[in-house]
Amino acid sequence: MKALITGASSGIGLEMAYYLAKLNIDLILVARNKEKLNEIKDDVSVDVKIISLDLIDEKNVFKLYELVKNDDIDILINNAGFGLFGTFDKTDLNRELEMINLNIKTYHILTKLFLQDFIKKDSGYILNVCSSAGFMAGPRLSTYYATKNYVTKLTMAINEELRHIKSKVSVSALCPGPVNTNFNKVAKGEFSIKEISPKYVAKYGIDKMFKRKMIIIPTFKMKLTLFFSRFIPYRLQLLIAYHIQGRKLGKM
Repeated sequence: MKALITGASSGIGLEMAYYLAKLNIDLILVARNKEKLNEIKDDVSVDVKIISLDLIDEKNVFKLYELVKNDDIDILINNAGFGLFGTFDKTDLNRELEMINLNIKTYHILTKLFLQDFIKKDSGYILNVCSSAGFMAGPRLSTYYATKNYVTKLTMAINEELRHIKSKVSVSALCPGPVNTNFNKVAKGEFSIKEISPKYVAKYGIDKMFKRKMIIIPTFKMKLTLFFSRFIPYRLQLLIAYHIQGRKLGKM
């Protein structure tokens, strides 16, 4: 088998690369940091192809597909993305548009193109790394939450479409809570709840992906949180979310 991972140079993507290598799955690793990707390549015993691209640029997303479409890929993991803490009136518009490009358009394009290929051969896995944010609104992290809502709901809809045509292709959304990665540094803030290990999230997500689970939520605590949030009025949900994010907001 062969897997393509975007955002593979750090965090969840990096840990997924190492875990898939342990499963003897060949890798195509995509990120801007070529040096870090080469470190991963040197650390594993499977075949690894390195592609250094900035997927914020839509043209590079299509370029990526053209570079790998004949590589007989079995697994697509859309993982590249970032957030931005701050109130909506103060966050940088250009940075938010870059976030929308990476968090939504890149996922959308790659999911569609690879899904079409996978349907033709009636096999393949797509794992979209989303977030528990994909089920909520997030004041002080509003654009990020909105992007994750888009990808989570898109993934669910595609999953149902595949079920109706009895396809053997699997499409899943990995929806963890806060994870201990460099997300906070890039987003210029931090959460007020404990973050979980990216290594745990990576293993859990891939294991559940192979079991064809549509929504993958690591940790029992987050599963309970999302379940009970259904019964909480929207205003109270928003108040809780407001205090969870942005414990230490950076300058925007």
